[in-house]
Amino acid sequence: MTRQMWPTTESKDGMMRVFIAGVMQASLHGKGIVDQAYRNAIGEALLEKWPELDVIDPLVLHPNSVEYDDAAARETLFALVTLASSCDLVVAYVPQASMGTALEMNAAYEKGVPVIAISPMRENWVIRALSTRVFPDLPAFVAFLASLDRPSQLIDTSLS
Repeated sequence: MTRQMWPTTESKDGMMRVFIAGVMQASLHGKGIVDQAYRNAIGEALLEKWPELDVIDPLVLHPNSVEYDDAAARETLFALVTLASSCDLVVAYVPQASMGTALEMNAAYEKGVPVIAISPMRENWVIRALSTRVFPDLPAFVAFLASLDRPSQLIDTSLS
């Protein structure tokens, strides 16, 4: 499936903008990243249901970010935090603690942007405090998507 990704911070034609936040480096030492297959799974599930969504994936925007020097890494980190907080929804995949994802979730929360967490860490204070919904895993999130009729229901907290 072709994923609709935008390399800008500007909304396209009023489409609902969804930012995929999630663990990248985790607690790894060095320049490695953890498996990023969840990004395709989330993006594809959203776009299969609603092809008109503007799905923003930081890994698509910055595929070689682990190679950035300190200045570029800092600039990119803060730009992505700002981008997350300018979207209509943040979907955060956090199967383990993730400092960058926590920053993105917090910035979104502070701007009133709903955050859906996909995490088994339901008792984690960051997950509890910043998320409007929490799903234990990707299949539960995908099942939730299947139950919805309109993308606006993703941000409707009365469905919780």
